[in-house]
Amino acid sequence: MMRFAPEPPAVADPPAAGLLLANLGSPAAPRATAVRSFLRQFLADPRVVELPRLRWCLLRNLVILPFRPYRAARSYRRIWTDKGSPLVVTARHQAADLEWELAQKTDRPLPVFSGMRYGKPSIKAALDVLRRRGCRRILVIPLFPQYSATTTASVFDEVMRELSTWRRMPELRTVSDYHNHPAYISALASSLQDLWQSGGTPRRLLLSFHGLPVRYAEAGDPYPEQCRRTATSLAGHLELDPTSIVTAFQSRFGREPWVGPNTDDLLRKWGREYLDRLDVMCPGFAADCLETLGEINITGRKTFEKAGGGSFRYVPALNRRSEHITALAEIALEHLGGWIE
Repeated sequence: MMRFAPEPPAVADPPAAGLLLANLGSPAAPRATAVRSFLRQFLADPRVVELPRLRWCLLRNLVILPFRPYRAARSYRRIWTDKGSPLVVTARHQAADLEWELAQKTDRPLPVFSGMRYGKPSIKAALDVLRRRGCRRILVIPLFPQYSATTTASVFDEVMRELSTWRRMPELRTVSDYHNHPAYISALASSLQDLWQSGGTPRRLLLSFHGLPVRYAEAGDPYPEQCRRTATSLAGHLELDPTSIVTAFQSRFGREPWVGPNTDDLLRKWGREYLDRLDVMCPGFAADCLETLGEINITGRKTFEKAGGGSFRYVPALNRRSEHITALAEIALEHLGGWIE
């Protein structure tokens, strides 16, 4: 049996390069069995959970996987659409939108496909399509604006794991982060300005990012600092008083200390202080998903309002906004230099 699979048939006029847009992923359905399968893959990633393997295997298989999928499935059902997972559906459209935008800017076809780190469509499947299209150069863009070993590096691990099975490996480039890219900051600002022009400005703006254990940051993960830089740059772009923007971290899991302040704690505190107008944005998510639609827009809203808070507006992720696709195109073109001239 051959270790390396045969190469697909040669393509007569291959594209100059292909792009992989990678994101975290989603269960195939809002059912406990599908969620369990997704969580099993996610929680088996050593980039995500850095604990002694035996201890973690016992916790994962005896405590988490038997019970958590039922609760998580209920949460997924609240945000599921007729077309499927919001994240996966949006990711597919983002790839098509970016391919069209790049064609307008370069006047040549550059295929773009979406791949999920966990679940389907997988990174393996997306790379295989690029391979069959004849792409000898591949640019990988993880849709995580702020770098973390738990997300971006895990995508790179999976890409290299798949490429290690190819007989003829392509040239490869990667985007590690774009947390402070002017086009990304401008896209965030445009989203807020559109909301404020139609509905007025809030008393306070909360930027909620996914959380990270403190020990990961202490070990050198730049994620928390990049999140704070994104917030600072956004405040500067909007010419806001930095004190009117608060950065917090959500999705805390387990008992160990996580980077703070915690989003839930702030929502509860501000509700008790009767804050009348609050806008919440999640700049670390390129597409709406369980963490934004469920954790923030549903659960977070209830936490704030139940504690006594007033108006709560969730600012949607950048999703398919034209400014977002333009930003991704600018980032891609910067990294495609020398390949498409």
